[in-house]
Amino acid sequence: QTHLLSLSLQAKMSRPVQARRLEGIDKNIWVEFVKLAATYSTVNLGQGFPDFPPPDFLKEAFVRALSGENHMLHQYTRAFGHPPLVKILAQFFGKLLGRDLDPMTNVMVTVGAYQALFCCFQAFVDDGDEVIIIEPFFDCYEPMVKMAGGMPVFVPLRPKAPKDGKLMSSADWQLDPAELASKFSDRTKAIVLNSPNNPLGKVFSRGELEVIADLCVKYDVLCISDEVYEWLVYDGKEHIRIASLQGMWDRTVIIGSAGKTFSATGWKVGWTVGPNRLLQHLCTVHQNSVYHCATAAQEAVAQGFQRELKLYGKPESYFVQLPKELQQKRDWLVQSLDAVGMKPIIPEGTYFLVADISEFKSDVPDVPDSDEPYDSRFAKWMVKNKGLAAIPLSAFYCGAHKNNYNHFIRFCFAKEEATLKAANDILQKWKREKTNP
Repeated sequence: QTHLLSLSLQAKMSRPVQARRLEGIDKNIWVEFVKLAATYSTVNLGQGFPDFPPPDFLKEAFVRALSGENHMLHQYTRAFGHPPLVKILAQFFGKLLGRDLDPMTNVMVTVGAYQALFCCFQAFVDDGDEVIIIEPFFDCYEPMVKMAGGMPVFVPLRPKAPKDGKLMSSADWQLDPAELASKFSDRTKAIVLNSPNNPLGKVFSRGELEVIADLCVKYDVLCISDEVYEWLVYDGKEHIRIASLQGMWDRTVIIGSAGKTFSATGWKVGWTVGPNRLLQHLCTVHQNSVYHCATAAQEAVAQGFQRELKLYGKPESYFVQLPKELQQKRDWLVQSLDAVGMKPIIPEGTYFLVADISEFKSDVPDVPDSDEPYDSRFAKWMVKNKGLAAIPLSAFYCGAHKNNYNHFIRFCFAKEEATLKAANDILQKWKREKTNP
């Protein structure tokens, strides 16, 4: 028995099992905050998903796909995208971009926009390549660049205080053109653009996009354009696709999401649109990772786009109705936060609104010498003590910059009226407690 025990001790692995590419990227804000929200929250305005259903026409299309006569919808489909879906995406985005797209070479369907991003970084980024990321950024960009062996280079949107004591808008957060230009060099392989931007809700203007485009052309840099919130723009703003600017089609991969487009985030259907010279490399990563995504979900999304192409620009189009509904929800949450002294930054697009928590700092004391950014401690305290879940803005910054923007939290307003009302009730009660301790 002693002999067996010593053999089993010897048999235990002593060499490291973790691949180097995973070093330093094991922490994930969503794992931590989703668990906290599930444990403590009565109202969850944290993670970015609607708690209202997708449109009936889309749900009906999925039911038809599952229960209809075409039993092949339960089987594998074409690896790079179900033929009806890539065909309608090519038609739809061809119309938006004003160019003829080939469904077989200019479109690839992915497991959500998340996998589309992963394919881009794996396909284009080599060891030591630099990738410019605009802060605040959707948090997966940084670890995905590092996992591919790349070097993230960060450039912040800098807030300019509005005049006359008005509420700040996401448009008040801007790139400094000289600072942006200083980040480009011969080592730059790509820039990641996210417009409308999560978490700020900023919609980049044509002028801002032209500055980025000119630098991409000058330095021969790729653009990974994350446009998942393309239909969710407010106040008559226009979403401009950077691929439509001069010199950019040939160097841009557009990323889209049925989850955000049709309010069905759990379906995990995304896509990439771009020139074959770029997409062919995404296809290589895709075929060697997931192979393809759920056939029935792709079929239902194809039918959703077929409907929307017929109704394009008409009042009954879902792409016209959804932003109107969400703008009302945004305005409601803006008023609700402003009334209690959490200063909202009015977003021009997306599901999200960032608010300044400075006036609430007295409720959550500072911890001297803490490594954790203040907004992160505040958000954890808020969910545990008030039952309201939100995400700290510092989660959307690199390590070196987390403490520069540590007095903001991000709320998701893509929620039912009852959810937003419950959040308002929590905030009002909290304000009363502050006023009459």
